[in-house]
Amino acid sequence: MNLSKEIQKRRTFGIISHPDAGKTTLTEKLLLFGGAIKTAGAVKSNKIDTHAKSDWMEIEKQRGISVATSVMGFEYRDVKINLLDTPGHQDFAEDTYRTLTAVDSVIMVIDCVKGVEVQTEKLMEVCRMRNTPVICFINKLDREGRDPYELLDEVEEKLNIQVRPLSWPISMGKTFKGVYNLYEKSLNLFTPSQRKLSDEHIAIEDLSEQKLEDLVGRTNADQLREDVELIEGVYPELNKEDYLSGKVAPVFFGSAVNNFGVKEMLDTFIDIAPAPKARTTEEREVDPEEDKFSGFVFKIHANMDPNHRNRIAFLRICSGKFERNKPYKHVRGTKPLRFSNVTSFMAQDKEIIDEAFPGDIVGLYDTGNLKIGDSITEGEKLNFKGIPSFSPEIFREVINKDAMKTKQLDKGLKQLMEEGVAQLFTFDIGSRKVVGTVGQLQFEVIQFRLKNEYNATVEFSPLNLYKACWISSTDKKQLDEFVRSKNRHIAKDKEGKLVFMAESKAWLQMVQDNYPDIDFHFTSEF
Repeated sequence: MNLSKEIQKRRTFGIISHPDAGKTTLTEKLLLFGGAIKTAGAVKSNKIDTHAKSDWMEIEKQRGISVATSVMGFEYRDVKINLLDTPGHQDFAEDTYRTLTAVDSVIMVIDCVKGVEVQTEKLMEVCRMRNTPVICFINKLDREGRDPYELLDEVEEKLNIQVRPLSWPISMGKTFKGVYNLYEKSLNLFTPSQRKLSDEHIAIEDLSEQKLEDLVGRTNADQLREDVELIEGVYPELNKEDYLSGKVAPVFFGSAVNNFGVKEMLDTFIDIAPAPKARTTEEREVDPEEDKFSGFVFKIHANMDPNHRNRIAFLRICSGKFERNKPYKHVRGTKPLRFSNVTSFMAQDKEIIDEAFPGDIVGLYDTGNLKIGDSITEGEKLNFKGIPSFSPEIFREVINKDAMKTKQLDKGLKQLMEEGVAQLFTFDIGSRKVVGTVGQLQFEVIQFRLKNEYNATVEFSPLNLYKACWISSTDKKQLDEFVRSKNRHIAKDKEGKLVFMAESKAWLQMVQDNYPDIDFHFTSEF
């Protein structure tokens, strides 16, 4: 099959949400529809191959939460779907941010009881940075939730995106009757079932038909007619181009746990979601249909098997065809790399593959050559953009509790930071090492893994820091002067970039005012 056909067959997307909005449940139902798993509950009970839900870490088993992104692939209606399920917990947002660089579109899950929550807003900002197309799934309609119009207004207001409902609920909670599919003009009646896949769709082109009253009762039928008339009057027809450019989010209502409303969304997603798109590099734009292979690493898992110290690098393929055992250029490195152990992630099976195409996510077994953000190509020097580090929110100084294990500690910190669990800043004065994260739980993960995987014992001492700001200037003399005068507050990140460690918001503002020639950046990519 030719390259163009393979590309058009693929949809690569991420599922994002606030914790407990039903993201894992929705992921499971999508896998059920794709035939990738056979019974509901496989995701929750970890019957899927352990790599897929990344529950190989002891701390995950103890805590019962997912701290890493999972990649799952399956086929549905002759379309190859690559699904990236992200951690909902805000302490692991950095992993989610990076994952969003590897997808072409996003499904955002919103709890109809709680509405738009803080983490959802943060994730939407990341989607905004790349104008990623978003489909919204308003979940848990089987519970007493908020008014649908109110939810739509909140999505528009808080997430700064226009919406267009493509399905509409008939009541909710205990009296929930089902949804009317505005896209296909059909009624889907609700019957609570966590395992049933075949929802009955009843075609109703004209809502004035008596059939509607027979199915949902007169009161509900009248309300639906009124709602649909209002929706068609207020919201313009869905313009596919507006969706693809990230201006409009189609909205679906349903109950993932009851397997309801998921199929409508999946069917529409297949029709309107983008196939793999062009990607920007520092040098030029890379089109997926180019003959020569290129891709970038957006995630690394270290020590998946502690006995073998192996790591898997997750590679998003951007152009051409990737072939196993073929030598490729490692743009940052000095020698070509050849990958004999290349895996695809097909939910239940992690299988060795010989080839992969744009949009696919493959796992490369790596001995330590690759880092997050690395580009791999068929020879051209390309540096893919868009894998920033964000300024952390919590800072702790690393205190080594065993001086005899300094080498192990340095190695452990280096590898865990390359994996992207957190960020490491080393102060110029005293070589003090400071770890920055977006959440408290990350320090427990790092401490646990350093002890169990590297035999290094550490404590973390709190630091009163507000922000880590990457600094740059077109005037080298001014930059040197700034670094000299603020030496006590200057550190370097793991790439050796200069970082100003600000102690408070007010002080940072004052320093910015006093040094107008210095640029302060809140992400490492500038």
